[in-house]
Amino acid sequence: MKQFLTLMVVALFGLSACAAPKTDMPVAEASADLGIDGVYLVRHAEKTTSKDDPALTEAGEARAEVLADLLADKQLTHVHSSDTKRTRDTAAPLAERLGLDVELYDPSDLPAMAAKLKATPGRHLVVGHSNTTPQLTELLGGDGGTEIVEATEYDRLYWVTTSPDEPVVSYMTRFGTLYVADEK
Repeated sequence: MKQFLTLMVVALFGLSACAAPKTDMPVAEASADLGIDGVYLVRHAEKTTSKDDPALTEAGEARAEVLADLLADKQLTHVHSSDTKRTRDTAAPLAERLGLDVELYDPSDLPAMAAKLKATPGRHLVVGHSNTTPQLTELLGGDGGTEIVEATEYDRLYWVTTSPDEPVVSYMTRFGTLYVADEK
């Protein structure tokens, strides 16, 4: 029955794939109802231009709060972040709301992280970088899409199912305000 419902969600998503990106996540919503494990993946929110471990900008802090609002009811069991200020601060609002610790991972060893995520039941959020988030999505069996535009793209949110008895389903949407770089 779960497989049938998952396939129906995928079919319905396929019918709406030609529309503009939405802020809802039909696959994730249906997966939550079906009890399917999975991973949400995002790049950190907008960062300052500091050279050494940049923090989030005001817009980045607002995006981190939007992410927390969006995922607060998704029954997350784990929150992961690389060990940079911008990724930890993107993960922090959601982790605090859920009473979860932010678990650090090594973004230079994505195969090990993918294996850990696949082996650990539950729902995960992984906060990474423009050069790691699509790759980790692909290592989980999802579609990483096009390369993230490092200078301007902070609004992708991926969902990849990881339940061992179900086929992998992935979905990418946008969240929060569209980021537009300051022109000076």
